[in-house]
Amino acid sequence: MNIIDALSIFTFSYPSVMATVWICGGIYFYLHWERKQPWPDCFHWDAESPKVTILLPCYNEGANINETVGHLFQQNYPNVEIIAINDGSTDDTADKLEALKTFSQSLRVIHQSNRGKASALNHGLSEATGDIIVGIDGDAILDYDAIGYMVSHFVQSPHVSGVTGNPRVRTRSTAIGKIQTGEFSSIIGLIKRAQRIYGMVFTISGVVCAFRRSALEAIEGWNTDMVTEDIDISWRLQLAGGQVRYEPRAICWVLMPETLRGLFRQRLRWAQGGAEVFLRYFSQTVRWKNRRFWPLLLEYIVSVAWCYSAFFMICLWLIALPYASPLTDYPNLLYSYFGGELILIGLTQFIVSFTIDSRYERGMLRCAYWCIWYPLAYWMLNMATVVIAFPKALRRQKGRFATWTSPDRGEIFHE
Repeated sequence: MNIIDALSIFTFSYPSVMATVWICGGIYFYLHWERKQPWPDCFHWDAESPKVTILLPCYNEGANINETVGHLFQQNYPNVEIIAINDGSTDDTADKLEALKTFSQSLRVIHQSNRGKASALNHGLSEATGDIIVGIDGDAILDYDAIGYMVSHFVQSPHVSGVTGNPRVRTRSTAIGKIQTGEFSSIIGLIKRAQRIYGMVFTISGVVCAFRRSALEAIEGWNTDMVTEDIDISWRLQLAGGQVRYEPRAICWVLMPETLRGLFRQRLRWAQGGAEVFLRYFSQTVRWKNRRFWPLLLEYIVSVAWCYSAFFMICLWLIALPYASPLTDYPNLLYSYFGGELILIGLTQFIVSFTIDSRYERGMLRCAYWCIWYPLAYWMLNMATVVIAFPKALRRQKGRFATWTSPDRGEIFHE
């Protein structure tokens, strides 16, 4: 076996191996914890319950902010304050937030120049009075019981620093949107369940998350120069000795890109953010005291290696395509060998994830046809964004404010 053979086998087999890990981790998580948790559950919170501050960073969210804040007013948790941070919006976000203040005394609004989401969160944290900090995006819809589900983890264990919730896709008017419905279940949901099993979670979902305030203050809040503040805060909390948990009952409905361009821009930022975090904290994660991080570190390193391996094999095949070469036969030979296995594992992954998540979203089967196409879309998009993003992360200057504009959003799906 030569180097090309080895790279070909690695490139074609890696997705199947990782899918198997996610399936096994998801099943174990469900059997060990999830199925024992009532859904819906009834918590008896009172005035003595931990006070919660909801931080709502907003940048040009005029089209969505009324709906988002309106749902926050209806949360089934008794001790809540809401702090909306207008991050230098250029639309009517500021005016709408000021108008919303008249509907509830629990809402406070603060304004700042555009310095990015992490800066807005830090500003809100400095004004917060709650023991638990909940963060959601300015275009998200938080389930009425989500806060209670997340707070319960902090009450159960003093070692919990952060809790990540369960984002569900609202935008499903195009194939891109419908494919992401399956991705958030069969990929993102299973990944978080599996990572929770081996002790570390790669990223808290910034769109719906909760933190122990003392843990945030111990690490001095969010870093303002990372393009994905949620990945960064996840690693820093866990490197500081805290525990991050996944709470699938804490549902939050989110808007996602519905064009290929918007999706690519979003995932490129995610990939760059992951690379920035890896490069900044690698020297800390390899220390013996942080050995719990090693499985997560290995998973990330191998995934990046796969992206470059797949890119190399595609380039090699394109170069050899005009000529009579054994390289031109590799895709057919390897697909015939691994294709059936990958299809079977992918089908198993869908069955497992849809069975688990149908507990929280009954209409998932409506998107089942579109989810069949997710392996090609997910793995090819992952490869392209990582290959481009890693060099960008190497070149990016430390200390610059990380700001961005949200990508396109499609039509909202109503159950």
